[in-house]
Amino acid sequence: MDLTLATPTLLFPASSLLFLAYTNRFLHLSALIRKLHVDFLQGHHPAVQAQIRNLKIRLWLIRWMQAIGVLSLLFCLASMGAFFFEGVDQAKTLFGIAVALMGGSLVLSLAEVLLSGGALAIFLRDMGEEAVRTRGKDDET
Repeated sequence: MDLTLATPTLLFPASSLLFLAYTNRFLHLSALIRKLHVDFLQGHHPAVQAQIRNLKIRLWLIRWMQAIGVLSLLFCLASMGAFFFEGVDQAKTLFGIAVALMGGSLVLSLAEVLLSGGALAIFLRDMGEEAVRTRGKDDET
C-alpha cells in the first residue's frame, strides 16, 4: 500500500468534526451536572443519585475520548513529519497508530452515546413510578 504525505491529512477534517461533537457533548453534560447539583442540594432523590453515578461515568468517557482523539491527531502530525523527512516506514507506523487511536476514541464515543440513553431511562423509570403512585391515589378518592 502506498502512503504519501497527503494520506495523514485525511484525518484532519474528521478530527475537527469529532472534537466539535465531543466538546458539545461535554458542554451539555456540564450544564446537566450543574442543574443536577441544584436538585441534589434540594433533596437526595434516588433518581438524582442514579443520574450522578451515570454522569460520572459519562464524564470519564468524554475526557478519555477527547484525550485519545488528541493523541491520534498528534500521531497523525508526527506521521506527516516523518513523511516530510522521508522516513516512510516510520510514517506508516505512526499513521497506523493514529488510525488505531481514532478508532479507540470512536469506540469510547459510542459507549458514551449508549450510556446517555441509560441516563434518560433513569428519569423515565422514575416518572413512571410517580405516575403509578399518583394514579393509585386518584383511584381511591
